[in-house]
Amino acid sequence: MSWHMNAVFYELYVRAFADGNADGHGDFIGLRQKLDYLQWLGIDCIWLLPIFPSPLKDDGYDVASYLGIHPDYGLLEDFMMTVDEIHRRDMRILVELIPNHTSDQHPWFVEARRSRQSPMRDFYVWSDSPEKYKDARIIFIDTEQSNWAYDAVSGQYYWHRFFSSQPDLNYDNPAVQRAMQDVMQFWLELGVDGFRVDAVPYLFERDGTNCENLPETHDYLKRLRAFMDEHYPGTIMLSEANQWPKDTLPYFGDGDEVHMNFHFPLMPRLYMALARQDRRDVVDVLAQTPQLPPNCQWATFLRNHDELTLEMVTEDDRQFMWETYAPEPAQRINLGIRRRLAPLMNNDRRKIALMHSMLLTLPGAPVLYYGDEIGMGDDVSLPDRNGVRTPMQWDDGLNAGFSTAPTGKLYAPMIADPVFGYQKVNVAAQQADPNSLLHTVRHLIHSRKQQAALVQGALEWLDDLPPQALCFWRKGDGQHFLALHNLSDTPLTIELPAPSATLTDALNPEAKVTQSLTLPPYGYRWLSQQA
Repeated sequence: MSWHMNAVFYELYVRAFADGNADGHGDFIGLRQKLDYLQWLGIDCIWLLPIFPSPLKDDGYDVASYLGIHPDYGLLEDFMMTVDEIHRRDMRILVELIPNHTSDQHPWFVEARRSRQSPMRDFYVWSDSPEKYKDARIIFIDTEQSNWAYDAVSGQYYWHRFFSSQPDLNYDNPAVQRAMQDVMQFWLELGVDGFRVDAVPYLFERDGTNCENLPETHDYLKRLRAFMDEHYPGTIMLSEANQWPKDTLPYFGDGDEVHMNFHFPLMPRLYMALARQDRRDVVDVLAQTPQLPPNCQWATFLRNHDELTLEMVTEDDRQFMWETYAPEPAQRINLGIRRRLAPLMNNDRRKIALMHSMLLTLPGAPVLYYGDEIGMGDDVSLPDRNGVRTPMQWDDGLNAGFSTAPTGKLYAPMIADPVFGYQKVNVAAQQADPNSLLHTVRHLIHSRKQQAALVQGALEWLDDLPPQALCFWRKGDGQHFLALHNLSDTPLTIELPAPSATLTDALNPEAKVTQSLTLPPYGYRWLSQQA
């Protein structure tokens, strides 16, 4: 079984994590200083948000060069040292691969737009008319009116599925396909363990289609996978395809395409189930989730750097989620919500822990977002998604221990409100408190690693319980695991589906397991049984 099947991933934004050279921006010096913390927490793999040179109009997803490090983060040598230090701690590292588009400041596009005869012209998608590919949806409906942008320099429109400052690459050009494989090889040679591959459904365009999930995209991804398997065995691709499970399944191929994909539809339904005190939304979406090929895995998550996307819900459910979790317009973005986990839970420790328990026991490999393990807040006064990308809160000292730079030089303001401010919410205080959220999350992570059934164990619901009981078996060959969750604000008594004498408490082995258990409001229990 490959390492990614049961890894716990941790997504972090280098700019936000730790500033090692006192310039107000996080960097690889600072990250190296915090690796012991991530190892202590129980993280198996660190996923870095974009680190490439970029004008940062889209936090690095607007790539100005694929073969380097943004100068704010350090030198390429800094990155290489960081990779070595991560591996020395038996952790792994994923970097972003952003194949769909570049920045309009990338040298490829600067040259391509210079004239229609430019040798780089066919690296991008051009048209004399903005009517081409009219069946493709506009993704950023709150900022873009079209998937085409007019380039006055060369007198044509160029194609972009995201922001107009991010022209799409032309994958019908074999030179583009080779160039992206060369990019992968560059980073794999530096020792990365794989890639989080951004926006994979949109690589190719065809008239008469919605320009998503096309066969050509799968053919190309299979070639990249074959290249990795041949030359860099053990490295992985974690793809971002925000689709229904049945539409995502082809990205795994026959186990010869991507290794992992995010389970986007599950994430909002965890919130819906909690708000409604009813497990059915979660049960329904997992019933629609197909079996994966061997050695493939879903990546599951509660929050990330992006919005809490609501694309994969009905219009009624979207309105419910907005009214429940984002009542203020400033908390919404596009078709989603731009808030962190703790504010979404009204800072209720019980709910935050319950959400982590569901994440860590349902099928899939869990992905944590930096700061959620201590219950960091957000700042929706900042534009776009920057409100959930504020500096990590390490202690209650100057700039929360993030940086020794003058406060005015920080890339973003610290959160300093009475509830989520760094004086109250920080790593140091929670490490010193064995009853803190941080210790709870750490204990859940380390306990998960002891449960073999949580890797690929079959999911069996206890569906004869009241709707507020989200309870299930994970059954493996040598071990069965029973997860009990109370989605309601009142105590819930459960008669165990197996003799209590055969069960042990997986979180507290000394705790007594009785045949009838009462879960407190938003409570949970983990029980283990030898098969």
